[in-house]
Amino acid sequence: MIDLPTAPARAGTAHAAPRPAFGQAFRDDPYPAYAALSAAGPVLWRDDVFQGAWLLTRHADVEFALRDPRFSARRTGGWIKRIDGSAAGAGLEAFQRLFGQAMVFLDGGEHERLRRAMAAGFHPSLVRALRPQIEALADELLDPLDAQRGFDFIEAVARPLPSRVMSLLLGIDRRDEARFMAWSDDLAAFIGALQPCEAQLRAAQRSLMQLARYFDALLPARRAAPGTDLVSRLVQAEGRGELRADGGLVAQCAMLLFAGHETTRNLLGNGLYTLLTHPGQWERLRDEPALMAPALRELLRYDSPVQYTGRRVAAEVTLHGRTLRRGDLVLALIGSANRDPDRFADADRVDIGRRDGTHLSFGSGVHVCIGAGLALLEADVVLAALMRRWPRLALLDPAPQWNGNAGLRGLARLRVRAR
Repeated sequence: MIDLPTAPARAGTAHAAPRPAFGQAFRDDPYPAYAALSAAGPVLWRDDVFQGAWLLTRHADVEFALRDPRFSARRTGGWIKRIDGSAAGAGLEAFQRLFGQAMVFLDGGEHERLRRAMAAGFHPSLVRALRPQIEALADELLDPLDAQRGFDFIEAVARPLPSRVMSLLLGIDRRDEARFMAWSDDLAAFIGALQPCEAQLRAAQRSLMQLARYFDALLPARRAAPGTDLVSRLVQAEGRGELRADGGLVAQCAMLLFAGHETTRNLLGNGLYTLLTHPGQWERLRDEPALMAPALRELLRYDSPVQYTGRRVAAEVTLHGRTLRRGDLVLALIGSANRDPDRFADADRVDIGRRDGTHLSFGSGVHVCIGAGLALLEADVVLAALMRRWPRLALLDPAPQWNGNAGLRGLARLRVRAR
């Protein structure tokens, strides 16, 4: 695993980001802070984020960083080691190695081979064929709910459904979903923290290694008798030499399960909350179901489940007069880019019929989210089912409970009821 060196901090420079920005108010509603950051400049230094990072605030620059190979996805080694000075000698090597083998943290040919191996499992025709099964899973969760009294949408639907869908896709036992969700929570708390602490690191370490052991126990049977599920496809790709034999397969399975659960859960929760706090948009979508595709694009733009992603500068870049040196960490602020007034008219307004601009919530370039189609299908199925069952659905609580995660923004609770 390559870990590029980090340049020294640049505290006190004229291009430092305004402070404070990243407290509890930011975690509950980051968009005023994004507006202030963007007004201060397109490229800003912040030395209290991952021990120092450049912030990209505007759509064009975020998209540029996501597409340009000078911004490397290989960033996990220093991220883990710099959380605690003793980390290198504290049993974290296996965690770092496994974490760094995930496709999302790879570049170049290695990333291309892995993506090719996994892409077949996410082919649009295969994803579309899952609709009846996802609809059945959604009905299974919705049928027992008493909407007149109200229910917590996150706990009842948004949290378990993506876990069950990923279990279906990977061909694993859904009876293990409670463990999957707990492991996912630990990984999300670490990955989504702007300044992870050692406790978050250790919890993520335990959960990722437990996920790895789970798949290690599963793989021999798939090698002996592969099926049509995604794990079997990856086993066959490993046999063809497309995946590394030293843990690469386990890393992909573990991170697929995590990513497929966490981001889709937040898409469901954030999307429903946005619609219910803009009842005119809920009613329009309810009455014009053909708007579902643009509506989902707008919900992703308006309140992205992934608020930022990191890159490590692999070769010096000059951007808006700032020199980003090799080894510097860059945070591409997707949530800020998606509200850029230079790209979106009236960017802070929800419009499910919006046609201008392209959101970056699934990323861009070679690392664009491989499971985007599946996430959209799950959101389509759930929102359509809610509107059929309870066309006058409304919020029950006056204020939602956010998860406090800066990077993987979502709701911890969202109580709703039928009016």
